Amino acid sequence: MRHRKAGLKLSRTSSHLNAMFRNLVTSLFKHDRIRTTDTKAKELRRWADHIVTLAKRGDLHARRQALAIVQESAVVHKVFEKAAERYGSTAGGYTRLVKLGPRPGDAADMTLVELIGSEAEAKTKKKAKKKATAKDAPAKKKAASGSASKAKATEETAAEAKPKRAPRKKAAPAAAPAETPEPEKGAADKPE
Repeated sequence: MRHRKAGLKLSRTSSHLNAMFRNLVTSLFKHDRIRTTDTKAKELRRWADHIVTLAKRGDLHARRQALAIVQESAVVHKVFEKAAERYGSTAGGYTRLVKLGPRPGDAADMTLVELIGSEAEAKTKKKAKKKATAKDAPAKKKAASGSASKAKATEETAAEAKPKRAPRKKAAPAAAPAETPEPEKGAADKPE
């Protein structure tokens, strides 16, 4: 019976499951974000939250417990240094899951797991902000100009929406088969 056994099995043995999640947790804290399948990401959240909770405690015993899970001591050192400033007032929920869509090979649902408050998250926010401002800038210009410019703008957007195709290239004319001269009948019969 598996009463009160939390977590998913994911069709793996317990040793394989532990090794896989130890690798995933190490990669997550090393790179601040990783891509994995949806079910692994949901289970990884539990492991990552546990490590951050240990790091917030910050004592020697907590560090040794984290070293038993995370495979690189440099990664544990990094987490323990930054955990207090990043997550000091937060009680849980240290990761964010972003659905990415199906994986091309087998259509498995992929998810981006990222640490909240990390440099990787800041980069994502900056990119989103730049895209939003780039989209807003043309809209503001159109609103500022008059109704005549609105008509021109709609014509321009219609022209941009359907780009003109380049004319098709004509195929090169098929070359006529090269005529090979036939040997003379008498030449093959005569010995030299």
